[in-house]
Amino acid sequence: MTDLEQAWNIFTQMLQTSPLLDSFQIKSITGLPFVYLTTKPDVGKADVDEQLKKAAARSMRGKRLTLAMQFVRKNQTSYIYRIRFLVPQRKMFCCGNLCDDCIRFTP
Repeated sequence: MTDLEQAWNIFTQMLQTSPLLDSFQIKSITGLPFVYLTTKPDVGKADVDEQLKKAAARSMRGKRLTLAMQFVRKNQTSYIYRIRFLVPQRKMFCCGNLCDDCIRFTP
């Protein structure tokens, strides 16, 4: 299992055990993951933001991933976020084209 898959598994487990959420659903639309969150009564957007950031931080611990989280909209019953875990773009091999950022030149 890759770091990205592990991060998504931990993230979904954290959301399942969250005391602020009634339910959540992850939908992939045009290849981008959208998270639909149904909250308990009297839970605001700031609380949802904090819960998502805590779950993402826990899922990225020990991995070289970064979070891209964007609030999309609020329906009557749910908050919708676009959440992505980004893998760093770094060359992992030498292609032989004498690039400036060649892996051979990094310590």
